[in-house]
Amino acid sequence: MKLKKLVSAGLVAVMATSLLAGCGGSKDSSETADGKKNLSIFIFANDHESTVYKSMIDQYKKDHADTIGNIDVQITTQDEYSKTLTGMMTAGDLPDIFYVGPESVEQFVENGYIEDLQPILDKKGISTDGMLAQEALDSYRYDGDKTGSGDLYALPKDASVFAYAYNKDLFDEAGLDYPDPENPYTYDEFVEVCKKLTKDTDGDGEIDQWGCGFANAFMLQPFVWSNGASYLSDDHKTVTVDTPEFKEALQKYVDCTLELGITPTVEQDASLGVYQRWLAGQEAFYACGTWDVAAFMDKETFPFNWDLCAYPTLSTGKSMTWLGTVGFCVSANSKNKEEATELVSYLCTDDAGQKQLSGIEGGQSIQLPNMKDLADGEFMTAIEDGTLAFPSNVNVFFNYLQGTDKYEGRFQETTYTPNAEWNDIFLEGLDNVKNGSMTVDEYIEQVQPQMQASLDEAWESVE
Repeated sequence: MKLKKLVSAGLVAVMATSLLAGCGGSKDSSETADGKKNLSIFIFANDHESTVYKSMIDQYKKDHADTIGNIDVQITTQDEYSKTLTGMMTAGDLPDIFYVGPESVEQFVENGYIEDLQPILDKKGISTDGMLAQEALDSYRYDGDKTGSGDLYALPKDASVFAYAYNKDLFDEAGLDYPDPENPYTYDEFVEVCKKLTKDTDGDGEIDQWGCGFANAFMLQPFVWSNGASYLSDDHKTVTVDTPEFKEALQKYVDCTLELGITPTVEQDASLGVYQRWLAGQEAFYACGTWDVAAFMDKETFPFNWDLCAYPTLSTGKSMTWLGTVGFCVSANSKNKEEATELVSYLCTDDAGQKQLSGIEGGQSIQLPNMKDLADGEFMTAIEDGTLAFPSNVNVFFNYLQGTDKYEGRFQETTYTPNAEWNDIFLEGLDNVKNGSMTVDEYIEQVQPQMQASLDEAWESVE
């Protein structure tokens, strides 16, 4: 899961105001009459997550009845979370524990919103060495200059990844071998397979089954990164979509639609989106996030056999995709920082809760286990013995999360910028290239200066 961008120019202004008012969690209600500590937590969650987290917190209160009084839990939707959190900041009423995304860590630290957890973790002997996705963990570090190193200011609630899925039934009908997860297709191999899977199945002269479906918002990055290109410079200040490597990747991406016809056209996408076509069995390949697994394993939602595979590789020879995470942080003005940090650690690492969230218990997975020993052990056993409905090639997820010589996951570059408007500008006109009204060179020449101006403005708003 990836937390939507929280920091904006307006929110930075709110920060300065609300710091004067103080933060929630520092109220007189931080203790009971007999000296037990009260805590408050604000998160977003779906229904299943809500049930699991409430159960975990109830158990935590029972296990710590001598020291913990009440834990006030507020849960909202992901769409409402940022707006509500901003309101809490404005009112100076932050809870003890709340969510933060990697993109907001630096701003929240510099504006005095979140606590450095490292001293408390060290004091309490809480180790993070056993966490599965160390890159996700490191994204919550800040050294006073940049994120990715230094002390921990949050712990990951989860680490998610966008892998590729394929419809096994369509492969069987075409007499094709399934993709080998240990050897990702090259771009050329991928194209040849997709050509064989693109068909007019009812003989009316119109293509109604495609090799793949591309959604611009999340499908271009694997092409760009695998070709050794990026959207931004290393310091995230300069737009680099005008490099030869980026243009080549974009051309190959566009060719799948415009020249090769192995994806639906822009017009066809407008009549029925790529996600709906995947669910209808009209596309052989489609993106699959860790959060999609439960829906895709539900035969009423997706009545086809399927599994995971890698995205095709370009010049680097590596299959690339993007990672997402959201973390639990502690308010810098909480009166119960140690108790809040211990609860955060429990929510991120407790075996019983992780078993429910990952589906080891209950059979419905909404995330991968946070802890490596659980992922390698009971999680894999549950998949193998059929008690957890999950694609057999689950290691595709783990390969992207942990990195191998053939797989790499990375955070989208919007993670490291004050807002994502520069990227929105790029996406807004991309269909003009996919429908042939502009060439790649024409589009890049037009859009790169606009993206740069937007990015410059974003950085100026926070510096």
